[in-house]
Amino acid sequence: MLVDSPPEQRAESVSAPPTRRAIRAVGLLVSVLILVVVALASIAIGAKQLSIGEVWHGLFEASGTYGDVVVDDRISRTVLGLLAGAALGLAGAVLQALTRNPLADPGLLGINAGASAAVVTAITFFGVTSLSSYVWFAFLGAAAVGAMVWFLGGSRGATPVRLALAGMAITAALYGYLQAVMIMDDAALNRMRFWTVGSLSSATDATITQVLPFLLAGTVLALALARPLNAMEMGDDTAKALGAHLNRTRVLSMLAATVLCGAATAACGPIVFVGLMVPHVVRSFTGPDLRWILPYAAVLSPVLLLGADVLGRIVARPSELQVGIVTAILGGPVFIFLVRRRRTAQL
Repeated sequence: MLVDSPPEQRAESVSAPPTRRAIRAVGLLVSVLILVVVALASIAIGAKQLSIGEVWHGLFEASGTYGDVVVDDRISRTVLGLLAGAALGLAGAVLQALTRNPLADPGLLGINAGASAAVVTAITFFGVTSLSSYVWFAFLGAAAVGAMVWFLGGSRGATPVRLALAGMAITAALYGYLQAVMIMDDAALNRMRFWTVGSLSSATDATITQVLPFLLAGTVLALALARPLNAMEMGDDTAKALGAHLNRTRVLSMLAATVLCGAATAACGPIVFVGLMVPHVVRSFTGPDLRWILPYAAVLSPVLLLGADVLGRIVARPSELQVGIVTAILGGPVFIFLVRRRRTAQL
């Protein structure tokens, strides 16, 4: 016998009428256009001021001048921002659906902490100094923590609450380890200080090439999970009645979030609030259907990340404010607002 679900959930489980689907499709197209504008702004605007002519020359007629070099660096930075932003947004949306917590983010399951701990270990105990090596250690650390959270959360018997609690416990332990190692090793502290802030300024073609396969695989997997996650948001009993495989969906969701967030963190360092804010805001106008939330999050998260990066370059000229600092400054008040609005809605 099927378990009856609330009217609003039953309504969302039915395909949206053509008019609503058309509105969502137009909104997604507008979001893509906004992303294109922000990406162009990321190339044209920076801590070092260039004329429109220099930017144009760097894009289409590169000849090795100072302006051309700056534009080339900004292109790599922009591409990495596009990829990392989309990855963080998708990871956040998947984790919010998996934990049934609209205020969850990729840091909830300890993925950021795992990547950071792996990089600190590589610097302190293995003498690693190159950014290209950081990428692999960070990704392996994120993957290891993702697996630990899954097993500590109960593996096949895992529930959203158990996974969240396991992630929080591991995060607390790893950040304690991070602080201890960096306090005892001044060299590690100096090298880690920049990476742990979260930045796009060290973007290179090599870094993008290293993380691109993981980001593409994670993106495809996350998008493929939209339907089973939709069913699971109605509750385990209803999801089973609809034919969803709960354990398989949870395993694949953990894998997708770990790959996406791990690769993004490996390339840029831990960047907070992007995976929290964008999926939560997107849900307010798309509804709970992940078939729309995921594409919107993949498009609008890079808008936030690149926009914050451009803002950081402008406000601190001729230096710059790293994007991780800007998203933290912007995200704190937004997070408080979201929590208060959610609490008010429940009263």
